[in-house]
Amino acid sequence: MKIYTKTGDDGTTSLFSGGRVPKTHLRVEAYGTVDELNSVLGVARAAQPSRQTDDWLAQVQRQLFHLGADLATPLDAKSAWVVRMDAATVRWLEERIDEMTAALPPLTHFILPGGSPSAAQLHVARTVCRRAERIVVALQEYEAVGDHVLPYLNRLGDFLFTLARYENKQAGIPDVTWTAGNTP
Repeated sequence: MKIYTKTGDDGTTSLFSGGRVPKTHLRVEAYGTVDELNSVLGVARAAQPSRQTDDWLAQVQRQLFHLGADLATPLDAKSAWVVRMDAATVRWLEERIDEMTAALPPLTHFILPGGSPSAAQLHVARTVCRRAERIVVALQEYEAVGDHVLPYLNRLGDFLFTLARYENKQAGIPDVTWTAGNTP
C-alpha cells in the first residue's frame, strides 16, 4: 500500500465518517493540532524524562489518538469504532494532577517556561494544547463536539503545566518564577 493517495491534491481531506472537507476546515484544524500536540509529547519523551513522566505521557499519547478520531468524526456520524472522550479519561488527568500537586511546593508565583529539557518541551506541549482548545471552542460555534472534548483539553493543559513543574522537581531543577518586579 502506498502512503500517498493523491486524493488531497485538491485541498480537501476525508473525515472518518466519510465526506470531504477543505483542509482549512476548523474540524481538520482541531484534530491536526491534536496530532501536533502528540508529536510535541513525543519530543518530550525523547528528552528522557523521569520514568513516571514517560509512563504518563505514553498514556496521554494514546488518549490523544482517541481524541483525534473523536474530532475527525462528527457527532451525528454512524461509527461504531470511534472511541469518544469520556468523563473517566478527564478524571484520570485530574487524579494525576492531584497526585503531582501533593508532591510539589505550593504555587505562589507565575512560572516561566523552562528548566530541564523535558520540562521545557512539556511547556511547549501545554501551549499547543491551549491552541487546540481554542480551535475546538471555535469549531463548536458551528458544529457539535463531544461533551468531554473541551473538559479533556482544558484539564490536559493543566496536567502538562503541573507535569512540567513535577519533571523539574524530579530533575532537581527549580522552577523559574516571574514577578512584575524582576524586569529591567
